[in-house]
Amino acid sequence: MTDRPDNPFLAIGLKLCAVVMFVVMGAFIKAASSEVPPGQAVFFRSFCALPVIILWLASRRELATGLRTTKTMHHVFRGMIGTTAMGLSFAGLAILPLSEVKAIQYVVPIFVVILAAMFLGETIRKVRLTAVFMGLIGVLIILWPRLSFGGDETDPRLTIGALLVLGGSLCAAAAQVMVRKMVAYEHPAAIAFWFSIVASLISLLSLPFGWVVPSVAVLGYLAGAGLVGGLGQIFGTNAYRFGDAGIVAPFDYASILFALAIGYVFFSEVPTPQMIIGSLIVIAAGVLIIFREHQLRLQRGKARQHVTKYG
Repeated sequence: MTDRPDNPFLAIGLKLCAVVMFVVMGAFIKAASSEVPPGQAVFFRSFCALPVIILWLASRRELATGLRTTKTMHHVFRGMIGTTAMGLSFAGLAILPLSEVKAIQYVVPIFVVILAAMFLGETIRKVRLTAVFMGLIGVLIILWPRLSFGGDETDPRLTIGALLVLGGSLCAAAAQVMVRKMVAYEHPAAIAFWFSIVASLISLLSLPFGWVVPSVAVLGYLAGAGLVGGLGQIFGTNAYRFGDAGIVAPFDYASILFALAIGYVFFSEVPTPQMIIGSLIVIAAGVLIIFREHQLRLQRGKARQHVTKYG
């Protein structure tokens, strides 16, 4: 029995708001990337999100909970991995089209399944194994034009950008696997709060490596990235309060539509056929994983109810 309010339309609306916020955040980072290095962008993204997160926790009377932790070093390790993921992704955003970066990042759920099997002992059965292979094929299709080493039309800079985003996606997946373990003993509010703190501190280490005094416009982009990123985190978290993951999570993939629109209007980016085809395959694989995870949760819930009733 749960006291969570069930409102799938509100859940989907909140999720779509979160998706839009994160795409806008990526656009702000991309707009600022011509002037500031990735480490400086990570700092502003993390530090400027803190007021939003603190106000959110205070409004929910969870500020004390957000400050409380029993595993400080776990937050540090998670923060290191998450900060690396942001830094690599932001570096890739400076090179690749916004929609292509989003498409490559769809590999994160695929990597999560693989890493969870390796480090958490989770079993990969036929459905998820099929989804993993589908996702990897889709990502390979997206990346292939960037990874055709030695080809006359291949720009080495684009190859580096694709590898940076792929590496960032792997780190993001590793961070998600850590969060899966941490939620067993840490409150989600604490995980959100301390990640922003740790990421802000770690990104300061890049200060000697090329930080600049940004123009007023770029400073606005950086601050905006932090604010909308913090709002996106809040909207996304609240979406799961009002609807099941099986309903809410697939709407993550709406981000490709917003990224295509923003990329075309503001950066004159036109997607390639390979990116579209690969994205569709990766999205299909991700949705398959989401629904399989949803089925497994339902089965585990029924099993617990059976034990409670007849055990």
